[in-house]
Amino acid sequence: QVQLVESGGGLVQAGGSLRLSCAASGRTFSNYAMAWSRQATGKEREFVAVISRTGGISRYAESVKGRFTISRDNAKNTVYLQMNNLKPEDTAVYYCAADFEMTPKGYEYDYWGQGTQVTVSS
Repeated sequence: QVQLVESGGGLVQAGGSLRLSCAASGRTFSNYAMAWSRQATGKEREFVAVISRTGGISRYAESVKGRFTISRDNAKNTVYLQMNNLKPEDTAVYYCAADFEMTPKGYEYDYWGQGTQVTVSS
């Protein structure tokens, strides 16, 4: 089992920045690709970004490219999501996830955190 705990969410004005963190425990962190997904109220969960086990490869949803950056620190068992130039449409619960694969079918990662709320006001 992998336990994931997100932090760093909050309320920010449009154009502002937030950095989310996700602390992992339970298994060897560097064995897993790490991802962020989000779910807005009344909408389906959507993929945001993923980073490979070593951090050498990352991929992003088109809606966040150029604004969000995913990174990881394997020594600290932590993955981050730096979010800049936030927009009201970025408002959602953000979830950290882990899997052996970077992009499993349907982005259905094996392990999920409990989520952290990000609210962007206009």
